[in-house]
Amino acid sequence: MAEGRIIEGLTFDDVLLAPRRSSVRSRREVETKTLLSRHLELKVPIVSAPMDTVTEHAMAITLARAGGIGIVHRFLPIEQQVEEVLRVKRSESIIIEQPYTLRNDQRLKDARRLMAQYGVSGLLVVDGHGKLLGILTARDIQFERDPEKSVGEIMTQLKDLVTAPYDVSPKEAERVLHEHKVEKLPLVDKEGKLRGLITSKDMLSLEQYPNASKDEKGRLLVGAAVGVKSGYLERAKALHDAGADVLAVDVAHAHSNITIDAVRTIMKELPDVELIVGNVATKEGTDDLIKAGANAVKVGIGSGSICITRIVTGAGVPQLTAIMECAKVADRAGVPIIADGGIRNSGDITKAIAAGASTVMIGSLFAGTEEGPGITVMREGRKHKLVRGMASVAASFDRSSRETEQNEEDSAVNLIDYVPEGVEAFVPYKGSASELINQLIGGLKSGMSYCGATNIQQLRGKANFVRLSPAGLKESYPHDVEVI
Repeated sequence: MAEGRIIEGLTFDDVLLAPRRSSVRSRREVETKTLLSRHLELKVPIVSAPMDTVTEHAMAITLARAGGIGIVHRFLPIEQQVEEVLRVKRSESIIIEQPYTLRNDQRLKDARRLMAQYGVSGLLVVDGHGKLLGILTARDIQFERDPEKSVGEIMTQLKDLVTAPYDVSPKEAERVLHEHKVEKLPLVDKEGKLRGLITSKDMLSLEQYPNASKDEKGRLLVGAAVGVKSGYLERAKALHDAGADVLAVDVAHAHSNITIDAVRTIMKELPDVELIVGNVATKEGTDDLIKAGANAVKVGIGSGSICITRIVTGAGVPQLTAIMECAKVADRAGVPIIADGGIRNSGDITKAIAAGASTVMIGSLFAGTEEGPGITVMREGRKHKLVRGMASVAASFDRSSRETEQNEEDSAVNLIDYVPEGVEAFVPYKGSASELINQLIGGLKSGMSYCGATNIQQLRGKANFVRLSPAGLKESYPHDVEVI
């Protein structure tokens, strides 16, 4: 943006998309496939925000099954964030390469602890050399009372298990599961060592979620966020090793030297990583991040429903203008834009993509769903869930306490050091995220058909915006009636 000049800034409610002649006969003809980053494709252009009241494993699994992706937030110890990524990766797969196991000399109390920790009803049993010995299921331990009893004494023995060679085809595995009426099929090599696991649940998921976002091994896609301060590289490496398909350098103001240096360092140490970087709101910011190595740029400063950056700092760019400006640079470089913030309905998604975004990132809308990790409360007889901006006082205070391990007295004194740029709020409970995603995608497809577009690229090429007056905006909502 030119210095010393006032430019006009527009956001979603300032415009409408002009309808065009359409050949679309049904929404089923509309394709929403798009790029998340330079090399990573999604069936649905929706990403859940890396906020601690929005995305952990449950949300990420639901998004990936629907064709989008979730970005697990970074406000956890590294080990816990890695475990969230692993839970997504292990939730379903053609072959689970590292199934949960325990040794035959471990105790019943260990088995119960691991089952609760992993959220599973069965564990494969191996010896110290990784050789499969049996399986321990909830049925095996249902009436056992002695916590010190060894796993080897109560497990289902190998002779009673159905197994298959580790190079079995999915079609053959499905036949074996059906023929023997079993739910788990351990895969072993010629020496009898455990090499993987196929479950009937995962085979059924292939049919139940045909649009699921998956990697080449059939595992659900998942992203994870990192910061730019101490420990970020260790976190990035751990998440990459755990199988995160994309990392997001998640910073409120990413057009900064510290962020650019962090991006360069990550790309040097992990040259094959898909890296999302943000947030920015200008062409210059987008250009600098791309030059540093970003595979996707996240756009949006101050546009989130619980963000008060613009009020506190006076800085920001209305979201529609920010997307259009940043896309001018990103398109030339072949780098996708992620529109982050301000999405309140499916119409906003259509406008964001028409303006130049490849995907949209959603926070508060998803915070109210069952899969959101925020707390649930009753207010005036209705269920609500907590959502908080990651620059709110509580979030900043929690993060600082973890990072510095301050005691309670020190923390109370230093509370005055925080200048919040986000708020905490309650949003109405919305039920399942999958239902909300279906509504959003249905609205997006309808919007694309109004523009005469059958795919994302056509939408971006055919869109014509109409500037709205206040009366035009009022006319867009229900009016002159009493809404039931």
